[in-house]
Amino acid sequence: MELELLAKDDKSGGKGCPSVYVSDTGEFVVQGAALNDTELTALQNPLPGETAVRIAPDIVLAAVEHYRRRQE
Repeated sequence: MELELLAKDDKSGGKGCPSVYVSDTGEFVVQGAALNDTELTALQNPLPGETAVRIAPDIVLAAVEHYRRRQE
């Protein structure tokens, strides 16, 4: 899988997360801090192999904006 970085938290120091990528299949990939076991129980119907991560709304919005611009 090839990934293109769309947006990263400026406060991560350029190395950490959260980040949003687009894959060569056109899907978004989100990198972030994993939820703990207690927080995971709030998810509705997670399937085997699925997980969830935290990411600030401004990073998601920046990724969407970058994605839209690259489509033009």
